[in-house]
Amino acid sequence: MKNLLLYILLTAVITTTLTAPAIASDATTRDGVFIHVSSGPEAPHRLLMALNMANMMAGDHDVLVYFDIDAVHAVLKDAAEVTYAHFPSLHTQLQALKAKGVTLMACPGCLKAAGKAADDLADGIQLADRSQFFSFTEGRILSLDY
Repeated sequence: MKNLLLYILLTAVITTTLTAPAIASDATTRDGVFIHVSSGPEAPHRLLMALNMANMMAGDHDVLVYFDIDAVHAVLKDAAEVTYAHFPSLHTQLQALKAKGVTLMACPGCLKAAGKAADDLADGIQLADRSQFFSFTEGRILSLDY
């Protein structure tokens, strides 16, 4: 019985040791951060905090920012500037994210509910494409909701 237990334990250790490198992500693969923003200009702290996190993460992670519900109002061509506390303003942060190549997407259904269309989106904001939710990074995906 002791030999059987020892055999099972050794088999588990060897299997884990041999398969761990295959499971771990490649050191050159960047993980992704999916940032879901549903709060718009009416909640400046939530909106600007989400964009601030996206800007911070974009330095060493692939980032996709998804705007839905009330957040679509923040990514329209005619969106008013939003400021709050110590955060950079809405327009400043959106420009920085675009400059970093961050994918910025708006929910088409939420745009429609707001009486808007793709033509109403600010430059650099695209309609959401669900396939990009999984393909914007080759690493793991962390999701943050605001």
